[in-house]
Order: sequence, then structure tokens, then C-alpha cells
Amino acid sequence: MKVFLSYTIKNKIFAPKIKPLKKLFYLLFIYMLPNHAQTLRNYSNEFLNIGVDASAFGMGKAVTAITDDVNAIYWNPAGLVNIEDNQAAIMHAEYFQGIAKYDYAAFAKPIDKISSIGISLIRFSVDDILNTTQLIDSQGNIDFNRISLFNASDMALHIGYARQVVFKNFDFGVNAKIIHRRIGDFAKSYGFGLDAGFQYKTDTYKFGLMLRDITTTFNAWTIDSDAFDTIANAIPNQNQEEPETIELTKPKVQFGVSRLFEFGHDYKLTTEIDLNMRFLKTNDVIATDFVSIDPAIGFQFAYDDMVYFRGGINNFQNQTNFDDSKNLSVQPNFGVGFKYNGIRIDYALSNIGNSDGTLYSNIFSVKVDFSFFR
Repeated sequence: MKVFLSYTIKNKIFAPKIKPLKKLFYLLFIYMLPNHAQTLRNYSNEFLNIGVDASAFGMGKAVTAITDDVNAIYWNPAGLVNIEDNQAAIMHAEYFQGIAKYDYAAFAKPIDKISSIGISLIRFSVDDILNTTQLIDSQGNIDFNRISLFNASDMALHIGYARQVVFKNFDFGVNAKIIHRRIGDFAKSYGFGLDAGFQYKTDTYKFGLMLRDITTTFNAWTIDSDAFDTIANAIPNQNQEEPETIELTKPKVQFGVSRLFEFGHDYKLTTEIDLNMRFLKTNDVIATDFVSIDPAIGFQFAYDDMVYFRGGINNFQNQTNFDDSKNLSVQPNFGVGFKYNGIRIDYALSNIGNSDGTLYSNIFSVKVDFSFFR
């Protein structure tokens, strides 16, 4: 590898022939080469698949093609090109009846008429988890005073860049993400990966393509050996060896098509269909050994670009019941929004079809467009 890199640098004849965009993919290819010797994980960094922005949740997360504000740094960084002034956004959500906290903050600004940058921070945490590994002492006695508390948290920093390329209506964006995960004092990891997105638009249609973890996002774990040794023999023939410390996240692909309907001057209806693809066999409604596809369908009805009503369906899953019967489950979502004087407030109620209500997710977000305050 060192010889190859040295050769390409010293032989300057190759450099002028590689355009900036080609250079990016060339570097990505070089980055990916050492990873082939590692085992790819089917499920890793799953907290990054939850999503951001209540307006997107209200549409069933079918926004790959239409995302065009500060929140595009997550959904499709190519959409950052559309912002005309500085924008900021925050979001808060709670899961499992408040046990898990999910927070997000982002900021984006245009560089010039054809390019923009953005940065965001995501945190998913569960606090005050009971540590019962020392509950039973060496004599076999239960001592509740030996119970302690710890926190588990996942964090990701995204740095995005977007630019118009080739021609006016075609945009490209890329995300570099730095990941930090922590499980109390037991283990922690750092990771790095890249996402890339594309958007193309006409007067009526928009198309979006999001390539997540195109570099097989890398996570390196550090495990506290002393803490591991205290539980290594708790269960015979289990936990005898420390788990693997390297995780490589498989790439994922999202493709979306959106259409805009206008009714007079004040009413607009935006619809979108997304196909979320994983390269493994899952319970998704379309599943093969090579790829599984989970569709998402969403709409947004807007009045005077001030009041918004949203709905969406996603998470189409084939379920097998205890009696071996099968059925198709879906996740409906609902959302509303209001924008005034450069501030937009959005609310979404996710998974409203859940019968017992334990998985309802109330999601709130706020977006500020600084152009109003100039």
C-alpha cells in the first residue's frame, strides 16, 4: 500500500488528469482497501438509523429527495446546496417511555451560490442503568449495596459539504462522521465513516440517492479488562474471552422520488416514495439473500408555506406469529408544523399504530432560518 501511494504521488503525470470529484472517489477506494480483511457487521451503529427532524418523522422518513435545509446533513447532504442563509435546528425525542433520550443539533451555512457546509451532533443515551455484576459476593451472598449505576451513550458528529456539479439541477454532497460510543466504564469506541448523497430536480419531480457508510464505517472498541475479568466466569462456558474490538458497518442505500402538486397560489402537496436498502436478508417486505428493501411513503400538505400537515408509512415488516401464521406490519406516522418569522416548530407522533402505546414516540424539533433576522 505504501509503495502504491508513493508511486502515485511521485509520478506527477497522473495528478492533472484527476478532477476534484474523481479524486474524492479515488481516496475512498484507497481507504476501503484495508477493510476487506475484516468481518462486516450486519447491525452496527444502529442509533444512526433512527433519523432526525420531526417533519421527516411525520412523513415516515421518506425525505431523501426533498430534504433541502439544515437537516439535509443527515438525510442527504446534497440538499445543503439549497440553503440561502445560515440555518440551525434542534430536536428532542424520548423512547421506551422516557428511558432513552435522543437529541440532535445542527448548523449549516452557504459558502457561495453553488456550495454549502454543515455540522451536526447526535446523541442517544440511556442513563442510570443498574450495574448488578457485583450483586453477589464471593461467598454467594446477595448485597444490594453492591449495585451501582452507569450510563450508555452513542454520539456522532457529522461534517457535511455540498456542491452543484455538472449542471444546475444536479447536486452532490458528502458527510464525514466521527462516532463515539460508551458503555459506562466497561467499554468505549471511536469510529469514522463517510456518506455520500445526490439530488436531481425538475419543475415537478425530485430524485435523491443516499449512500450511507460507503467506506464501511470503522469502529474500534477499547474494553476495560479488569471490569471484564470480574464477570468472565459468571456463567460457565460463556463470556470466557473478550469480544471482538473491531466493527465494520455495511453500506446502505436509500433512493427516493418526490412529486410536487400545486393548488392555486397557497396550497402545495409534496409526496415521496423511498426505497431503503440493506445488503442482507431481513424481515423487510422485499427480502433476498443479496438485498432487502423497506419502502417508505410520505406526504406533506402546506398552506402558504406557513402551516404543515404530514403523514407517512414506513417499516414494512413480515412478521411470524407464535402459531406460525404470518402477517404484514407497518408503522404509520403523523406530524404537524408551523412557521412564522423565520422559526419553524414541528411535532411528530411516530408509530401511532402500536396497540398498547408503549412505543409511541413524541418528537419535537425547531428550525431557525437566520435570513429573516438580517
